[in-house]
Amino acid sequence: MTTPITVTVRYFASIREALGSSESCSTSAATLGALRDELIARGGASAQVLARDKAVRMAHNQVLSDESAPLEAGDEVAFFPPVTGG
Repeated sequence: MTTPITVTVRYFASIREALGSSESCSTSAATLGALRDELIARGGASAQVLARDKAVRMAHNQVLSDESAPLEAGDEVAFFPPVTGG
């Protein structure tokens, strides 16, 4: 069993409107993708805005990352919808 770590999770744009701006999260997730799945498993608004059929971008320690990025204690993770210019 993996020892839980604590990461800071920040939400932006429409995801922020649904979930608030940020939270400290205890997780056993080893990657960004696994953390997303844990948040979806909470149900409610988290499940709706982070659902696998939704386009969601992720950043790990302020760098755009894919779901395979490994997590470590103290990391910052951000979730946001794709941004279009105009």
